[in-house]
Amino acid sequence: MTMLPEKTDKKLGLVIDLDTCVGCHACVTSCKEWNTGGYSAPLTDIDPYGADPHGAWLNRVHTYEAGEGKHGQTVHFPRSCLHCEEPACVTVCPTGASYKRAEDGIVLVNPDTCIGCKLCSWACPYGAREYDPDDGVMKKCTLCVDRIYNETIPEEDRIPACVRACPVGARHFGDIGDPSSDVSKLVAKREGYDLMPEMGYKPVNKYLPPRPRKDGSGSSETMREFKKEQDVNPDKSDGSSADEFFAWADQVLSR
Repeated sequence: MTMLPEKTDKKLGLVIDLDTCVGCHACVTSCKEWNTGGYSAPLTDIDPYGADPHGAWLNRVHTYEAGEGKHGQTVHFPRSCLHCEEPACVTVCPTGASYKRAEDGIVLVNPDTCIGCKLCSWACPYGAREYDPDDGVMKKCTLCVDRIYNETIPEEDRIPACVRACPVGARHFGDIGDPSSDVSKLVAKREGYDLMPEMGYKPVNKYLPPRPRKDGSGSSETMREFKKEQDVNPDKSDGSSADEFFAWADQVLSR
């Protein structure tokens, strides 16, 4: 069993605005471009132009149609490693290849000691681990650890590639453990939410829920249609549209 640090000096992570994300996949492709030559290199592509293209991607965007009629809307849901405070993917690792850094809280995989057993992918409830069949090891989001501390590139580029590439500013990066940071203030203002908090892994990354539309339709009404879990377990919901939305997201991602 791999041990976790007693505490981390920082909690670096992402805040993703589901109200702003347009599902353009710029974050996905920029992540692939940077990391195929970085810490996780290479990121294998298998039959990329064939009938069944697949490979290792550290960031994916899922798109859902939620609700019907005037209450319907398209929700784009980016998914990558959430760099949990208590990650099961780390404690289940038999070789110590999966680990959490004490200095900034980033969860990484050491490719030299990873044996590709896939225990971490089974332990992760968010589906954030990717097996690279060519390399025979597990790969995941690194928060571009080889970029955010790189003093040889312009300061404005020392953020994860996905954040830098987002054309609508739906992705934010910073120390979520610092209450005075811009990302922490944004989470507080918009009622940012953990994904699947009931699992107890305490994800560092946060999601900002869609806002209601100006005409009063949309987000709140749409998410009420997906609160079956709250109807069954009313003690788990506070009745807010954010709570209802993420209960629906949990349900969809668990299928």
